[in-house]
Amino acid sequence: MAEDLFIQGNSKAEKYETLLPQLQALIAGEADCVANLGNLAAGLKETFGFFWVGFYWVKNDELVLGPFQGSVACTRIAKGRGVCGTAWEQKSIQLVPDVELFPGHIACSSLSKSEIVIPILHGENVVGVLDVDSDELNDFDETDAKYLSIICQWISAYTF
Repeated sequence: MAEDLFIQGNSKAEKYETLLPQLQALIAGEADCVANLGNLAAGLKETFGFFWVGFYWVKNDELVLGPFQGSVACTRIAKGRGVCGTAWEQKSIQLVPDVELFPGHIACSSLSKSEIVIPILHGENVVGVLDVDSDELNDFDETDAKYLSIICQWISAYTF
């Protein structure tokens, strides 16, 4: 069965507003977390042309690479290290307009210029992060934080 996304609007917010209901419908009938994460990453990358979109999961005191769309990536990240490890440690969204200025940034790709990382919470615990990279400086803002957080809330409903 073919799945297509139909995105309308000129602003980032309008695109998210048309994308999110379609993503929610796409994952609603599927219980497999990996399948759903793959489709969520693909939908975000396809809609916005982000350089890299993916998930990392907390396993044995480190973040381990999960489903993603983009070039090869770092496989494991320590807590507190880089943008993803910082989002995990601080349990907070990391909005980074220029990754070169972020202390301890991990350069999985030299093409990445800006990044946003949203922690995925299950109760009070971070169980993973959604990581989105752009090859443009200052590509993310509060609009991205708002809508990507909604997606992370959906993911947190899975049983961990």
